[in-house]
Amino acid sequence: MQVTRQIGPWLKGLAQDEDLELPQWRRRLAMLIGALLVGLVALLFARAGDLAQDAFSRMTGANPFLPLLVTPLIFAMAAWLTGKIALEARGSGIPQVIAAARNPEGPDEQRLVGLRAGLAKIMLTVGALFGGASVGREGPTVQLGAAIMVASHKLLRVRVTPGVLIAGGAAGVAAAFNTPLAGIAFAIEELAVAYQQRVAVLAMGAVMIAGLTSQGIAGNYIYFGQVGAHLPLITVLWAAPLLGIAGGVAGGLFSRLFLALRGPGGRWTARLRARPVLTSTLCGVVVAVIGVATGGATWGTGYEPTREMLAGMGGEAWFGPAKLIATLATSASAIPGGIFAPSLAVGAGLGELMTPLFAPEEAGAIVLLGMVGYFVGVVRAPLTAVIILAETTSSTGMILPLFATALIADWAGAKVCKQRLYHTLAKGFMPQPVADQSPPEPPAPEEQKPHPAGK
Repeated sequence: MQVTRQIGPWLKGLAQDEDLELPQWRRRLAMLIGALLVGLVALLFARAGDLAQDAFSRMTGANPFLPLLVTPLIFAMAAWLTGKIALEARGSGIPQVIAAARNPEGPDEQRLVGLRAGLAKIMLTVGALFGGASVGREGPTVQLGAAIMVASHKLLRVRVTPGVLIAGGAAGVAAAFNTPLAGIAFAIEELAVAYQQRVAVLAMGAVMIAGLTSQGIAGNYIYFGQVGAHLPLITVLWAAPLLGIAGGVAGGLFSRLFLALRGPGGRWTARLRARPVLTSTLCGVVVAVIGVATGGATWGTGYEPTREMLAGMGGEAWFGPAKLIATLATSASAIPGGIFAPSLAVGAGLGELMTPLFAPEEAGAIVLLGMVGYFVGVVRAPLTAVIILAETTSSTGMILPLFATALIADWAGAKVCKQRLYHTLAKGFMPQPVADQSPPEPPAPEEQKPHPAGK
């Protein structure tokens, strides 16, 4: 009897400890499953996007003027389908995750990172690439990654917290670029408004698992290829300010125009939203005309021209400005698609414009500085930009010049556009406060005064 009295409380305490541990194991299992799926689906998404671009290239090769008809038509169809299937899938995808992380259990926020929005994002972005739109896969993969991570946690009945969305979005960046460290930096700079240690551990775990899954299947490839770029210190001292200011100003101008066209309270936002299909059709016409005029250089992500410029093979002087306008027109259409890869391509074009000022053997390094300068000017995330480019080009020797350029570009971009692009766009996805509809209280009765007749 005495033994029973002693063992009973111990068993009860053990059962309580197991009950406390069970949710932790569920959470870890949900993170593991979600991260594996993010890595796998990101690879399938990348493959589908490449096939779509190849099909579009074959079509334009057969008839260079066919995009003048096909591209506006696909833009219009993408806008119509987005409105019918999942309005939450429009645009980049990163603002949706930022907005949803504010209140992950809210009904409106759950729709932003639901599987319906994620799957629609894949299909519509692939369709946009088939139409030659100047979009990237990275932003959509962020929203898709968050949707997959949320679904895995709901499946195992684990509470969805902001850290779940941050981990899913960061895993999406890691899998899309094959850059685990950049995924962690992106979680810190862009997704995590209030960064906590618990969120950090969750994000790092998801990023590493998704990155290893991607590398295990696709191999340890370098996104832009190995770039043996380096610059002497004397050149860095004036190249970093030059590319930092030029890239920051150009990137800030893009963000300012983007927010005027599509940002919450933007000057043209209401007019463009009022006629989504017509707006997308006209934007498609602009993209098609630029693409045909440049011989197809501005179609899609801009990966191939960027890789050639990084390798020192040169590029046309008009590529950067033309790609910027094509990307702005695509973004103004609000069809699903990201701006990460197109922004890197614009930055490469900007760097190519500066290469005549430097020695021929320094061309690749100058293009790299142009990429980081413009990218930071747009997204205002210098740490993420430096790590992405260091990992995607294996240019560890350029870390210090990249950081110097990025910090200057961040300052210059803020002077042109004070608002951070993704965080401002996220406000458009947040529920608006409902105005108080209750009738106003009646005014307090005035002090009764004697009637004049009673005097």
